[in-house]
Amino acid sequence: MGNPDSGDGPAGARHVPVALSRVAELLAPALTDRPAVLVDATLGLGGHAAALLAAHPRLTLVGLDRDREALAIAERRLAAYADRIHLVHAVYDRIAEVLDDLGIDRVHGALFDLGVSSLQLDADERGFSYARDADLDMRMDPTTGPTAADVLNTYPVAELARVLRDYGEERFAGRIAAAIGRRRQSAPLRRSAELVELLYQAVPAASRRTGGHPGKRTFQALRIEVNGELDALRAALPAAIDSLAVGGRLVVLAYHSLEDRIVKRELAARASSTTPLDLPVELPGHGPELRLLVRGSEQASEDEINDNPRAASVRLRAAERIRGAAA
Repeated sequence: MGNPDSGDGPAGARHVPVALSRVAELLAPALTDRPAVLVDATLGLGGHAAALLAAHPRLTLVGLDRDREALAIAERRLAAYADRIHLVHAVYDRIAEVLDDLGIDRVHGALFDLGVSSLQLDADERGFSYARDADLDMRMDPTTGPTAADVLNTYPVAELARVLRDYGEERFAGRIAAAIGRRRQSAPLRRSAELVELLYQAVPAASRRTGGHPGKRTFQALRIEVNGELDALRAALPAAIDSLAVGGRLVVLAYHSLEDRIVKRELAARASSTTPLDLPVELPGHGPELRLLVRGSEQASEDEINDNPRAASVRLRAAERIRGAAA
């Protein structure tokens, strides 16, 4: 995946997986010297998957992606491991269903590399970037669902403001939504350049000088809304944790505070005891399910950011399952 908050990036960053060595290091104890199963919930172009399959000759990979184009590229990239991979066109909130269909009861690793993929961000025609003019699409699966243009042109102004405020953390959400409402009375918004022009007019000049590109937060909010990203993540994380065998490991790469907050809360809850605080002993089946593997969240090093600018906003969290489900 790439940095979802970046409007553009060097083409050379396209095939550079974020935090590759750290991901491999964290997953290795769960995958080494055993016939392990890894779920890559956000396969993308298959960069992490290729490295992990090469490092672990007995590893079986289950790769999910909602983007058929990405799946096709990953399938070609992973052709040497065809007998050890299952690639599935699915959103990651279907992890439990996919594993059940494959007859897999438990996995030893799970990886989420969240946000928009490098393929999607670099493809002008997909409309994810505020830096290049394109149709306002923003669907990770371009075969289904409403587009960003549909959201902009059909949502009530109050609902648009909520989307921009909740998903973009946009302080001028009300002003922007009102401007969109006025604009669409005369002509619908269809192109990213039209939206960027409107944002330049709606966001105060003082804020533009200090707050970065005025399209950053609005484009993020639209992308999250179009793809239902946060709802999918809220459903997928518990499913992934539940699928882990004891000793299995989960690694999540998040790229903005909304994703990272969901991950932080889920991991913290699973790493805590559910025994009432006033009891002197741990109740059976109430101990922590997870052990956190990193303190807080880890950020990319300066060297990695220099090599791959899309790593700049990554927040990595990881955990190991230490207790099975209560009977």
